[in-house]
Amino acid sequence: MTLRQRILKIFYPLTAAVRGISKKNNQIKMNPSLTDPEVSFYDLHATSNNGQKISMSQFKGKKLLVVNTASDCGFTPQYEDLQKLYDDHKDKLTILGFPANDFGEQEKGDDQEIANFCKINYGVNFPLMSKSHVIKGADQNEIFEWLSNKNKNGWNDQQPTWNFTKYLLDENGRLTHYFDPSVSPSGEEIQAAIQHA
Repeated sequence: MTLRQRILKIFYPLTAAVRGISKKNNQIKMNPSLTDPEVSFYDLHATSNNGQKISMSQFKGKKLLVVNTASDCGFTPQYEDLQKLYDDHKDKLTILGFPANDFGEQEKGDDQEIANFCKINYGVNFPLMSKSHVIKGADQNEIFEWLSNKNKNGWNDQQPTWNFTKYLLDENGRLTHYFDPSVSPSGEEIQAAIQHA
């Protein structure tokens, strides 16, 4: 862990509290009518950080929280909260981390370096995907293209606004919630969405 990463980890609770009060990056969107997707999420694939192709169909029957991540961001300490969320709900929830360097050069490492960083510093054992692009453009990975295109997911066009944007899918592959980065994985909003989505 670099000095910057240590400082970010120490000051994260204060940063999170200030952002929570100011409501900056604190938006939540919901799919109240549970609109079905136009394209099945379970037809999509991603590449794990060890190079294996993963079909999203293997997650049928579980809720899924998809998060774009970075190792050198003010929100990086959310890895710890994500791991706790995963541990507390892994009978019904899977978390997929998608490392990306789309916001200010905050994920410079390769897949192995990212995996090591997450394991050593935050005990992460939920699945991490290969580093990719999550914002709209020609190189956007197909998971985030689906998550941010209402013509595919049925209702949401919101792409990630920063690292640690979160998308919740239900057991049937429907996108139910979008959470901005400041919404904590340990906060009541995500806990309630997991219980009731």
